[in-house]
Amino acid sequence: MSIFMISFSASAMDHIPDDEIPAVAVAAHAVVQEILNAGVYVVAGGLGDRRASIVVTDGTITDGSEPGAVGGLTIVKVPSREEALEWAAKIAVACRCAQEVWEFGNDPELELMIQQAKGQS
Repeated sequence: MSIFMISFSASAMDHIPDDEIPAVAVAAHAVVQEILNAGVYVVAGGLGDRRASIVVTDGTITDGSEPGAVGGLTIVKVPSREEALEWAAKIAVACRCAQEVWEFGNDPELELMIQQAKGQS
């Protein structure tokens, strides 16, 4: 199984009139319910419209730039890129905007750590 992030930019939904946002939310929640029912859900949601916090190596915390890169994301754990693209297509229709699909890199050491934490070593 691979993990994919499906996301859209912070301004991707700016073309949607305010009175249509509730319908978009209903459609998006319906797709998330499908993802849950399929057993491939990891996390989903929109990012808040506020600055990120930047934490540097010495622990200093500062405000980042205005949001602009990612407006919302869904992370799924699926057997193939093709399945991730199918979910992205459904999300694109629901959210009325294009979606980017990114695959998380495979890290065998991290997988082992997760298995050990779950008591599956």
